[in-house]
Amino acid sequence: RDFNERCAQCSEVNWGITDGGRFYCRSCHNVTERTREVVNTDCITNSRVQTISKGLRKQEKNDGGSEWYICEGFQLVLKKQVEALEALGVCPQMKDEVLCNFWRCYLQKSKQAYCKRPAGEAVKALSVCESSTDVDSDPEKPSLLHLLSLSESEGDLQTDCSFASSMSKVSESTSVYSGSVDGSLYLMKNQKEKLRMTMPMTLSFCYMALLWVREPITLSELLRFVVEGHIPYLNVFQHFPEKMKLCGLDLKIFCVESWPVYEEVFNQMHELAAFLDLPRFPDITESCFLHPDMLCMKYLMEANLPDELHNWTCRVVKKIGIGEVDFLTLMPGNKTTRKVKYDVLAVAVIVVVLKLLFLLDDHYEWLLSELAEERNKNNTEVCIFYSGGPYFEFKKWYEVVKHSLDVEQKKLDEERAKYLWRCEKPLFYSVKNKSKVLKRRQMVVNLQNQFGKLSGSVQCAEKPNPSSFQLSWSEEKADGSCFHGHSLKGILQEKRGLLTARNPDYWLCTVKLCNEKLCGHLAHYREVEFPQSYHFVLGLFSFLLRVQPSYIHDEVCMIEHKLFNKKLCKKTKIQHSPKK
Repeated sequence: RDFNERCAQCSEVNWGITDGGRFYCRSCHNVTERTREVVNTDCITNSRVQTISKGLRKQEKNDGGSEWYICEGFQLVLKKQVEALEALGVCPQMKDEVLCNFWRCYLQKSKQAYCKRPAGEAVKALSVCESSTDVDSDPEKPSLLHLLSLSESEGDLQTDCSFASSMSKVSESTSVYSGSVDGSLYLMKNQKEKLRMTMPMTLSFCYMALLWVREPITLSELLRFVVEGHIPYLNVFQHFPEKMKLCGLDLKIFCVESWPVYEEVFNQMHELAAFLDLPRFPDITESCFLHPDMLCMKYLMEANLPDELHNWTCRVVKKIGIGEVDFLTLMPGNKTTRKVKYDVLAVAVIVVVLKLLFLLDDHYEWLLSELAEERNKNNTEVCIFYSGGPYFEFKKWYEVVKHSLDVEQKKLDEERAKYLWRCEKPLFYSVKNKSKVLKRRQMVVNLQNQFGKLSGSVQCAEKPNPSSFQLSWSEEKADGSCFHGHSLKGILQEKRGLLTARNPDYWLCTVKLCNEKLCGHLAHYREVEFPQSYHFVLGLFSFLLRVQPSYIHDEVCMIEHKLFNKKLCKKTKIQHSPKK
């Protein structure tokens, strides 16, 4: 009451005292360096402490935990993730200058910090704080507010995590408990006007920061690093401090038992950028890694395709204008521009180029392959060494890539099947059963090691180093499995000073595009309706990006309609012209 200075953050005079003795603003949660010395505390009886400071927290009587909020848990998750990205080589400025500012802006926009809280939420939050910090209350008994809130909206609780049966049983018996102060309130908030923070959204924050600093990491690579364990995501709560106890509803928020989905993280990133009212992102220019020309070069190398195809991808990108700065640069909140999936767009350009040159109709590409094989055989017999390397054989490329793809796919399936979803650090909810849980966990580990020795399975001691390439091809090998230096002379012809495809035909994936906003897709993809060669190429890039083939098919259809727009319009006019 004696401290009448205005808050530097919100200009309010509404001060409280933290456990550390510092003044904090009850309106915006700003903590000052000013402290107050308490001379005599004998006169204070049955007092209730309300604190959200970042310093010492009020200790619970039994489990030794301290008060913490859900937003603090997500802040720790983001901190661990950005530190992992820095270890992978991301610029250090991304953490403090970009991601930190995004997070502060989100806390302010969602009215969790750096602002005056709405009256309705403030009453609920303070009530939860009072009940959780009451000295005379029993911490093992839920408050009346918890019981009423859960009973009134029990059916409306929706979580973004899949929950195992064993975890759901624990949740049913202790559904009103929460290790955090606002765990139950957090899941019951009406989130129509503001985005509720979830575990997949932490990856959206990371991708948004990577896009802002234009780091050479695509969204598909980011999610692959998560699956490979290089970026904390699954069971990341095991890195929380010991005093941050998780139980009940907290596990529904931070415990995920599913792999992150490309489309979900991508859409949430755009929603988040619009919600934060971010300005136009830095321009994606030709020298940027996310430009289609650069990404096409990367995926051509990884798909073991000839280097000469890069000239054709650049021609397609330039002709349809998808390499323009305004098309590639993100403008949050602009509904007229299309959301660009940089990695999916690049591989779609490659697929279109393969259709232009090889048709991919299960007939023409094999005919070209036979001709190339015959020419290579004749040139070898007469010992002719020509510039440009041997002619590219589609059939041989298909056999080599399919073998490597099958091996890698089998390895990936086995790793996912063997993945242990339970975290290494056991969860216990009180000091009483801590020793029992640790003993049970040690028994499980011993049994796993014994069965592993009996079955002959060897666990990897260390994770392999992360790499931008999943499939690597070396030109030094003499088996001819690398096709980077092969020539396209057999399928090209010179016309008016330009190299063009000998094949004049082309088949469209779809004649008319769907409404993406209503349908969710520009076109529908069914494997039985398309040639096997086309499906194999989609499957190859689908594995490299870890996305559904339908996503790539959508981009292929979009590029085709941009590329053949004039012919399609002319054909439509002829079909709809009145008969004379």
